[in-house]
Amino acid sequence: MNQVSTPNPHQQEEKDVDVLIEQPARVILYNDEIHSFDEVIGQIIKAVGCDTTKAEALTWEVHNSGKAMVFEGQMTECLKVSHVLEEIALNTQIEV
Repeated sequence: MNQVSTPNPHQQEEKDVDVLIEQPARVILYNDEIHSFDEVIGQIIKAVGCDTTKAEALTWEVHNSGKAMVFEGQMTECLKVSHVLEEIALNTQIEV
């Protein structure tokens, strides 16, 4: 008796999820009129782990351009960074 192997749809689904998680993504931070420069700088340092000079430069870019990419990396890391920024109600978006 010949058995025909049928593809398992869950295997393909898991493969698709792995690709999405490993694909590079970016965290975009948007300007608002609520938070002070010091608050944003401090939260960027906490979220990204950069130095004060880099956080200040990113904060000015957000202020002047309306938004800035503050982090780029794997989706799981972007989610963590975005979560930390949103702890003080900063507006973020993750782009793939």
